Order: sequence, then structure tokens, then C-alpha cells
Amino acid sequence: MPANYLHGVETITLDNGAKPIRVVKSAVIGIVGTAPIQTLDVANQTINKPVLLTSEVAAAKFFGAETAGYSLPTALKAVFKKGAATVIAINVFNPATHKTGSTPDPTLVTNADIIGTVDAAGNRTGMQAWLNTYSLFGFKPKILIAPGWSFLAAIRTELETLAGRLHAIAYTDAPVGTTFQQAIEGRGPAGTVNLQTSSRRSMIHYPHLLVYDAVSDDNVLQPYSAFAAGIRAYKDLEFGYWWSNSNTQIDGIVGTELPLTGEINDSTSEINLLNEVGIVTVFNSFGTGFRTWGSRSAAWPSESGPNTFEACIRTGDVIGDSIEYAMLQFIDRPFSQAFVDSVTESVRSFMRKLQGDGAILDGNCWYDKADNETTELSNGHVTFRYDYMWPPTMERITFIRTLNLDYLSSIGGSN
Repeated sequence: MPANYLHGVETITLDNGAKPIRVVKSAVIGIVGTAPIQTLDVANQTINKPVLLTSEVAAAKFFGAETAGYSLPTALKAVFKKGAATVIAINVFNPATHKTGSTPDPTLVTNADIIGTVDAAGNRTGMQAWLNTYSLFGFKPKILIAPGWSFLAAIRTELETLAGRLHAIAYTDAPVGTTFQQAIEGRGPAGTVNLQTSSRRSMIHYPHLLVYDAVSDDNVLQPYSAFAAGIRAYKDLEFGYWWSNSNTQIDGIVGTELPLTGEINDSTSEINLLNEVGIVTVFNSFGTGFRTWGSRSAAWPSESGPNTFEACIRTGDVIGDSIEYAMLQFIDRPFSQAFVDSVTESVRSFMRKLQGDGAILDGNCWYDKADNETTELSNGHVTFRYDYMWPPTMERITFIRTLNLDYLSSIGGSN
């Protein structure tokens, strides 16, 4: 019955039908480290606060110039080598407490400072502050790095944990000085270098990269992970999050920590053996320049299948987050057939858009009565299903050749 008496005509608008689903940002890098903030204007000094950056100019403004002993300025320069990126950076260095006598001393920053914590008032420090970024900016970092720190098992483990919570991927490094044999052995329990992880959300990078340093007029080693993160953002923006990061030129470097053998048709080459145990490395052959090499996460080789590819995991993250955020407009609406149709068609429309972009081969969404007992529906809980297929990364191309004797019969056929 109408709520009010009316002698006349009225129009009632029904807000049913499909709703557009917006793709979440994927080319967002989260970085944590140390910066010489004591050299900056007081207004630009931040400690344990996420700072949004979109350029090298902004990076210098809030984190200073490259300075020996501080990780952020150098890493941010590497991140921006490939062009535009969105970065959420956190400095943990506090010149008021990290000092020797009256001199600021970044060597006093500890693993605990980088990992961070949550105090009694709910304030997050270190990399834990990334968990505040959605409420601050409306998006979260999807590529997590801690250059100069991520070779430590404690830091890598926390990066992987946060990657799971943020639906992100952690880019980590092997330690400086790691030999080829140590890198391979480090994936096992007897290794002297700890690279022991089988996380789908971890990408191990080896070796360090050589970069020309204008201050010292010499080539210096820098973590691979910062360059890889910048390339990942570039690939997302230029091609799509469903593309592999592998086989992309690394800009701004002059070499690698040590030479590695590599041929695309040699399964015994060092770069192939590194990929075989789940380590991303550098390909450098005649006329190729230095290129990222490796599409699999650290889950390989203990796992197999599509979910060992970084691009597959990231595609699933983007699809899942996009759908979940879009459902806000449906939460707390009355249940009806129109409700079911609106949700399923919203997701189906999204899948069609993704298919048109090339992000998936196909996808669908449906309501299954078997998933929705009346007791659950009456308690306000409805379940939908969806599926999709990501376009697999073709990391291996095989040709099968045959010597065909029949071609001999064509000789002299015109006589």
C-alpha cells in the first residue's frame, strides 16, 4: 500500500539493472626504507606516513637526494626509470632517535622499524602503514618492495604476509655477493643464502644490478627489485596487468653484479636454471641489452599450473577486488529476482569488458540455488559464482620438425 494518499499520477523509479564495475588500480608500488629527511624543509619531513608520489620531482621533495646509507632516494630513482608510476612511499628513519651522538645515523634503523607495528592508539608504523592507504587514497599498493632490506628473511616474510592482505605481489632480492650456486642452493634447506619460500605472492630477483653513480663517478650495485617494480608499473599502464613482466628491457643500468650465461634455446644455461627454481633473473645476449627474465613466482617449482605465473595471480586480484568494491551499492538491498539479475549481469558485463581488453579469454557469473539454502538467504547471506580464464603467458615455444622426403619428387617436374 502506498505510504501517502494521492489523487493523481506519480512515477516510481526502480534502481535495478546492471551496474558498471570499475577496474581497481594495479600499477601502484608500495616502498619502505630510509631517507635523509633532516635535509628537507620541515613541512616535507615525514616518518612512518604513507606519501603518494607520481614523479621523481615529488620523490626528491619528500625523500631527498641520493645520499650514502639511505635507501629510498636511490630506489625511487630506479622505480621511475621506466617512466610514470604511482608510488606510496614510507620513510622509517627518524633523525631524532636514529643518531650517534648528534649525528643522524641510518645504520641504527632495525628490521623492526622496517616491518613496523601498531601502537595502542592504532597508529601503524613501517610497512604496516600500507594497510591505511585505501582509506587515505582510495587504492592500495599492488607491488611491495623494500630495497636494501628484502634479502633478509624476516623482511621478506612480512612482505609476503602483507602481500596476501593487500592482494599484492612482493618483489624481493637475493643478498649482494650471492653466487650463482648459492642462489640455486638458497631455494633449499641446505643453502647458505635463505631464499626459502613457496609463496605465490613472492618474486625473488637475482642478481643486483650495476648503475652509474655520478657522485662517485663509478658503477655501484643496486637492488634489482626497485627496477623490476618500475617495469611492472610500466607494463600495467602500457600493456595491461595480465602481461608478464619478463622479457622487458631494464633501463638505466650498465651491467649486472656478475655475468650469467643465457641462450633462449639452451636449457642448461644459468638464467634458465635460475628460472627453473623460481628465481627471476637478467637475460643478456648479443644485441638484446639487459632484459627481465622470468614469469613465475616463488611458488614454482613446488607448485605447477597457471597460479604460479605472477600475471595470473595479479589478474585474479584485479578482477576480485574490482567486483568486491563494486558490490557496495548492492549491500543491504532487499533480496529478489531483480537483485540476483542485477548482480550477475553487472559481473557478466564486466567480464565482457575484460574480454574485449584482452585481460581474459572469457568469463561468466551465475547464481546457483545449491549454494543458497533458504536458511542462509533468510539470514541475509547470498552467494554467487564466477569463473574466467586468464590468457596464459607463453614462456615456452616448441617447433616439431620433420624431414619430408616427398619434397624430392618436385625436382625436375617441369621437364
